[in-house]
Amino acid sequence: MNVSELAATARAIVAPGKGILAADESSGTIKKRFDKIGVESTEENRRFYRDLLFTTDGVEEFISGVILFDETIRQSTSDGVPFPKALADKGIIPGIKVDKGAKPLALAAEGETVTEGLDGLRERFAEYRDLGARFAKWRATYTITDELPSQYTIDVNADALARYAALSQEAGIVPIVEPEVLMDGTHTIGRAGDVTAAVLEAVFHALYEQRCVFEGLLLKPNMVLPGYDSPKQVSDEEIAEASVRCYRSAVPAAVPGIVFLSGGQSDEEASARLNAMNLLGPNPWELSFSYGRALQAAAQQAWKGDATNSDAAQRAFYHRAKMNSLARYGKYSPDMERAA
Repeated sequence: MNVSELAATARAIVAPGKGILAADESSGTIKKRFDKIGVESTEENRRFYRDLLFTTDGVEEFISGVILFDETIRQSTSDGVPFPKALADKGIIPGIKVDKGAKPLALAAEGETVTEGLDGLRERFAEYRDLGARFAKWRATYTITDELPSQYTIDVNADALARYAALSQEAGIVPIVEPEVLMDGTHTIGRAGDVTAAVLEAVFHALYEQRCVFEGLLLKPNMVLPGYDSPKQVSDEEIAEASVRCYRSAVPAAVPGIVFLSGGQSDEEASARLNAMNLLGPNPWELSFSYGRALQAAAQQAWKGDATNSDAAQRAFYHRAKMNSLARYGKYSPDMERAA
């Protein structure tokens, strides 16, 4: 394991003003997104759409890395350049999603899951590195109720995340560790904070036990906020304060950066809350973004499967990337959305 190389890659991914485009939607997820805009989810339509995003002029000012799906890392631009090379040529680091999805956890309560995909992962990492991947992602999910998640679920997923991360670092690939406490439900922000802290404590204990190097990995957590159906919603500033307080209690300072998932928040909410957290700095780690829908929804609406809309879609994607870049400096304002 080349620790200095891993650490340098991790730091480059969270370079000031930059963040990650999560373009690693599974075939099922991208179909749902395409269905909403009336586009058939064919391999060519998926390739064309990803090509549109990756070749947007100037977006490398704001995007440091792109998470790809297994299909996507094997595809090429319209000019025949493999996507990983096209991204690397722009100074964007290619990444890959390696988990096989969350499945029901045996002998656990309904709604509790464990993420699968460890079998054969060492061999897949070797192939993905040959294809150009320099970082990876593995997602675990946790449902919140008054009783859930159970300690069993927390521990099983922490172990799987750490096993993935160790194999990733062994292969010379920076692991992004994604323990996502789901935002669905009626829970309070206090309950979200307690669960998130418990999950992160277990994850970092497992990472330490399995000899992972904190300097060579990144954390992709949920923000701490009330459930979407909670009767008690709070301000962006309260979400920022609860989130940063939680991470400070559980995330080692050696970790170079925290790259947030958007988790169903609106485009503007995801930017505003990231902005509010960065205003609370300085922090021990970079606070960045690894957004999927919150970077892509506007571009998908502009595109709608029509090649003549490509320029409009690229402008929409560029705008969202720029807004989140500004949020990294605490310089984002909703007025910028109206001006745009």
